[in-house]
Amino acid sequence: MAKVIKLRKGLDINLKGKAVEETASVSCPGEYALVPDDFTGMKPKVVVKEGDAVKVGDALFVDKLHPEVKFVSPVSGTVSQVERGDRRKLLSIRVKPDGKQDAKEIDVKGDIKVLLAESGLFAFIRQRPYDVVANPEDTPKAIFISAFNSMPLSQNFEYVLKGQEKEFQAGISALSKIAKVHLGISAKQTNSALTGAKDCEVTVFEGPAPAGNVGVQINHVDPINKGEIVWTLGAEEVIFIGRLMTTGKVDLTRTIALAGSEVKAPKYYKMLVGQKLTTLLENNVNLEDSRVINGNVMTGVKTTPDGFLAAHATEVNVIPEGNHADEFMGWIMPRFNSFSTSRSYFSWLLGKKKEYTIDARIKGGERHMIMSGEYDRVFPMDIYAGYLVKAIITGDIDRQEALGIYEVAPEDFALAEFVDSSKLELQRIVREGLDILRKENA
Repeated sequence: MAKVIKLRKGLDINLKGKAVEETASVSCPGEYALVPDDFTGMKPKVVVKEGDAVKVGDALFVDKLHPEVKFVSPVSGTVSQVERGDRRKLLSIRVKPDGKQDAKEIDVKGDIKVLLAESGLFAFIRQRPYDVVANPEDTPKAIFISAFNSMPLSQNFEYVLKGQEKEFQAGISALSKIAKVHLGISAKQTNSALTGAKDCEVTVFEGPAPAGNVGVQINHVDPINKGEIVWTLGAEEVIFIGRLMTTGKVDLTRTIALAGSEVKAPKYYKMLVGQKLTTLLENNVNLEDSRVINGNVMTGVKTTPDGFLAAHATEVNVIPEGNHADEFMGWIMPRFNSFSTSRSYFSWLLGKKKEYTIDARIKGGERHMIMSGEYDRVFPMDIYAGYLVKAIITGDIDRQEALGIYEVAPEDFALAEFVDSSKLELQRIVREGLDILRKENA
């Protein structure tokens, strides 16, 4: 019987615009793109040039430090642009599809690490510490997979999994040849492919967000000590691996949730990694004074309607920007339609089922203080979040290590950032701290 871990700390935010469990398709756009910034911690080296013909699974760029790790095209077609920015930084490689989806044939026999690196799927594996693309030369003590996301407007993986159970199990079995696999599932999930998954240790988590964060699960199942390495990857990325093992071809098709209060018909869509968002958003989203978020509303990145689906994104969320909001008498009003974590408004009397529309405004300026204990009530890890943030800000590396920085990733601080009365960009601060620490330990 699976172990059950109950979490009390956290915060559930019930936002308007959840995706209904109905899947649609979108028309094929004229261009796809692979963006190096989606793969944190690697240095890209381009291996194609404009005009080259590529198949699904052909490398577009590799990691300079580990050239065996390839980053591959999601479609077959022609390389239309190698886009560069300041100091010739690689921004994206764009591919014009030919509509055939000819895929590179891959022999699935042999060492699983070599297979994943050759196919481009190793690029989706992250490591802790540092929350960067994993190093294939390392041997992790464990591999962690979270099969649910508890953040607002998140994808329901149990719905996505339907019809793909075989591939999901094949992916877990392949990963189990590298290291012990831990699968975290929600107490609400009942699919036997999750509750009875083989070749892994299943742990059930019950509690508010961020219970679905893989960092929270690592902290409660098998914490990371200095010198140890664990690998993590998303549940749908396990399906990518399973497809490769069962077909010998790369297929980067995702089922993403288009959600948010500004979406006319929130539901699920089949999309490829790197697919242009225009065909998804057109005629389906109110784009006037709206923010399009590539990824989850709490952890994703602001993008434009003609952006591309991020490599790790399982949602595209659209919420009001809030530039033209007019609030009579400001915070003094006893509001019933505004969300508050401190019961500042009367809306808390309406219960947890009430849905809220929250815009992108910060509603205040940055303050040079951190309120004691403010983060701890939404941070269910055995880490003093406030003290760790202070250590990162002051550059105290020894104290960062003592306070558990090796276990965390920016996403673990998303809810702390939401409730922070000092308006600090905690996810950015943690990312910068991890980058500095990685550089120091290189």
